Amino acid sequence: MGTINEIFRTYAPEYITLYGDTMPDEHKKVIAAIINCKTEVNGSLVYECEDCGEKHLLFRSCGNRHCPQCQHHKSRQWLERQLGRQLPGHHFMVTFTVPEQIRDFIRSHQRIAYAALFAASTEAMKKLAKAPKYIGGDMTGFFGVLHTWGRQLQYHPHIHYVVPGGALSSKDGRWHASNPTFYMPVLALSPIFRAKFCDRMKKAGLLDKIPSNVWQKEWNVNCQAVGEAEASIKYLAPYVFRVAISNSRIIKVEDGKVYVRYKKQKSNRWHILVLGVMEFLRRFLQHVLPCGFMKVRYYGFLSPSSNVPLDEVRARIELAYGFTISTPKVEIEPLPPMTCKQCGFKLRYVFFVLPRHKLRAPSG
Repeated sequence: MGTINEIFRTYAPEYITLYGDTMPDEHKKVIAAIINCKTEVNGSLVYECEDCGEKHLLFRSCGNRHCPQCQHHKSRQWLERQLGRQLPGHHFMVTFTVPEQIRDFIRSHQRIAYAALFAASTEAMKKLAKAPKYIGGDMTGFFGVLHTWGRQLQYHPHIHYVVPGGALSSKDGRWHASNPTFYMPVLALSPIFRAKFCDRMKKAGLLDKIPSNVWQKEWNVNCQAVGEAEASIKYLAPYVFRVAISNSRIIKVEDGKVYVRYKKQKSNRWHILVLGVMEFLRRFLQHVLPCGFMKVRYYGFLSPSSNVPLDEVRARIELAYGFTISTPKVEIEPLPPMTCKQCGFKLRYVFFVLPRHKLRAPSG
């Protein structure tokens, strides 16, 4: 036993017995999905070898976004879409985090707090982008990804944004490019981010539930130049649909303990974290998102509802540079075809077996 799904199948019933009365419904749904992933509960796909005719029965995945077995395909699809929409010119990775003292509050009010984190951080960037001394454009565009975990599965909510280095101006219709190595000052972003989050908590009537010293602390914002969009998109792609921990980091499960490897920040050396199984399940489940909550969000001219087509944005960027910027077409290596275990030839899809229905042997 060394995968998350196996751990859930073995120990989740005990976890539910201990905490089921106080467990959020979202957690129960995730537990059921992970336990039943790639079992007959979800139905089966039948494939046939193109050469020898051997039939192969494959259990379907659960498709739950928190299941570690179901995210690779989604990540590839997202990467292909984003690489096709990338804009020319330099880009930045901007990350917004919150002080440790407010994390318990956010964990207890996830839906409203996560939405406030997105709103406060995007409004802060839009506000500074309008300033002539930074960018001088009122039409920005970027996308953000919410993460809630740290390297040891601890609760650590933060948002990564991929931001094109500039903005459009509705006044002159031009693209105003930022410095290739500097987007906007993080020391100015931080207090705006904090103040806008505070305003939203006031409107929600939740300000008294937050420790007062939170508003005197620095809210960390990091901005890193990443060059072309391709680099930052490829960096983020594995994280967009990743769950709190991958199977590759689990060393073993032994004597009711899970052994997990991790790296400390700015270190390439592996360390080992030992957690009791119940604590491992608790840490994993605290990163389950509220039902229907969108953890990837698009803003401004990168939003699907934008009134400015991406081709127009691309044209204005090229006009600002004075020449056409070729965006390299990135080929993503295709997945290898499924092959027959008997003879090695390709398999072709035949039909789908409904959940819990048994496959009947062909007559005759």
